[in-house]
Formats: sequence, structure tokens, C-alpha cells
Amino acid sequence: MVKYRRLGSTELHVSVIGIGTWQFGGEWGREYAQEEADAILDKGQELGINLMDTAECYGDHLSESLIGDYISRRKREDWIIATKFGHHFHERFTRTDAFDAKGVIAQLDASLRALKTDYIDLYQFHSGPDQAFDNDELWTALDKQIEAGKIRFLGTSIGSNDNLHQTDASARVNSRAIQVVYNRLDRMPEERVFPSCERQDLGVLARVPLASGYLSGKYKPGAVFGSTDVRHRHDAENTRLKLLEVERIQREEVPQGVEMASWALAWCLKHPAVTAVIPGCKDPEQVAANARAAGLVTGPHPQDVRL
Repeated sequence: MVKYRRLGSTELHVSVIGIGTWQFGGEWGREYAQEEADAILDKGQELGINLMDTAECYGDHLSESLIGDYISRRKREDWIIATKFGHHFHERFTRTDAFDAKGVIAQLDASLRALKTDYIDLYQFHSGPDQAFDNDELWTALDKQIEAGKIRFLGTSIGSNDNLHQTDASARVNSRAIQVVYNRLDRMPEERVFPSCERQDLGVLARVPLASGYLSGKYKPGAVFGSTDVRHRHDAENTRLKLLEVERIQREEVPQGVEMASWALAWCLKHPAVTAVIPGCKDPEQVAANARAAGLVTGPHPQDVRL
């Protein structure tokens, strides 16, 4: 049974397991037909998942469009949609920054059209530089969009998992949530970002919680990834060392009989600052596997809610 938590100081109650949709944009090395996206999202809803995360630059609003087509044939209120702003997609892995206020409002309107919705639940500053973040004109323009009903809440997806500047400034710019890379192989946010989130009552969405699939337990040191696999872009020696560490973790930390991927997601969710994880998924079977992690999370959590 999927659990739910309050997302920071918002009124949003999100499932602790979300659905990341970067893959819908084509950069995982495959294209998704609408029926494939539908099957993934339907499986999520069947299992109690209500949170999906996307972005304007996951294939030039392509991911958003697949979601929008799906949502147009379902109940919009059943889903909490988080998307992002700040980039123009050109081709695979090629984007340019676009954080000026006027351009961001144009991106917002394009996202609303792609998502076939009148509002976005969580609209996130997407891994931009501090200089762009510190532009008061941008946040003033976004606050006006909240007043207009196009956005419910603002958030920040920090590019560096130790970006304390943007995290600490959340209250000033009306950002209610932080999205950050966090997993068993990358614990940096625990040092400065998470304490800041707890002080400000910010929701935390942990992205890449399976460390790009390395924490799935499927890969051994020496694994080779094909040219269409996003992991092909990673440094080979760094990948080898990560997989050696994964072997050690699986041997010494993962209980017998427990799937490593489920354990890794539950590990993230046990931190008191973390609201939800947003792993990607290739198919409905991976959605189901991700959802099983909720059953491994025991004990009270500061953000627990009952729906």
C-alpha cells in the first residue's frame, strides 16, 4: 500500500513513490508511444501513486504532451503534476538556458497546453545558475501566475545536490519544495541541504534514487552500456567503482530476500527530510516494483498523512 506525505508547507499530499518521466522524452534510448505511457501511468494510479514529475525540456514538451493526452482522458484531480522551467530543448542532451521572466511565462503557457490542463501543481526552477535564481523579476512574475490560478505552488530543482544558496532562499522566493539528487551512493544533501529544508518546512523530492539504475542490483562491475543507453555517457572508471560499491552494499546492507531496488528507494524515504522519491520506469512492471518499496518503510515520519 503506497503511503502519503505532506509536501512541505503546501496542501499537497503526495504518494511517497512518484513517477519520473524523463524517459518519455526519448533520452533513455527509446521512444514511447501514447499507449505505453498510458500503461505506465495507469499502473501507477492502480497502485495508489498520485505524483508525476516531468519537465519542459524532456523532449521539447514531449513528455508533457504524453502526460497531457493521458490526463485529458482521466480525472485531472487524481494526479499531482510537477513540471519544470528554464530550458529550451534542441536535440538529445542539448539544451540552452531560458530563465528570463518573459520567456518563462511563455514556457508555462506551453507546458499548460502540452499537459492539457489549466494549472500545474508544482512548478519548479530547473537546475539553473544562482544568478538566474536571484532575479526578483522572475519570482514576481511567477507569483502573479499563482494569483491567476495557473500554478498552485513553486519549487526548486537544484542542479548541484549541495546548492545551499538556492535552498536557503526558498522562503524568500515562495518556493515550497526542493528536488535534489539523493540515493545510497550520493548522500551529500544530508550535510547542508536537508537541514535547511527541515528548518523551512520544505518538501523534498529525491530524484535519481536508484543512481541511474546502478542500485537496481542488475549490473556487475565491468558492465557495458550500449550507445543508446544514457549510462554510456558516464565515465567508465567511475561506473566501475560505483558498481563495486553496489556489490558491497547488496552484500552487507540489503536484507536477504529483499529486492535491492525496493530497498534503495525505501532507504531514501526513511530520512526525515525526504517526502517522496521519483524514480523513472520503463514499463508497468517497473512501476509495480518501485511501489513495493513503500511496504519496506516502517515507523512514523514527520510528513505522514492519512487520506
